[in-house]
Amino acid sequence: MAQFDIDAMLERFRDRAEAVRRRPLPPVAGEGRRAFIEQAETDYTDFALVGGAVWSVEEDHLVLRIPLAGG
Repeated sequence: MAQFDIDAMLERFRDRAEAVRRRPLPPVAGEGRRAFIEQAETDYTDFALVGGAVWSVEEDHLVLRIPLAGG
């Protein structure tokens, strides 16, 4: 089995957050546009939170510590 690279996984989440941030709006209007924007905001938040985590292994569990107080 291949070695699990946690730092690489977190980097992929940071890359996904950046890709969502740069994603252009599709040519939709009204409710479809609002739904797309809301989903993009949720996706960015999820990916950025995980991408910004600090990790450790505790009692055979991967622990991601996600700072909630911007600092």
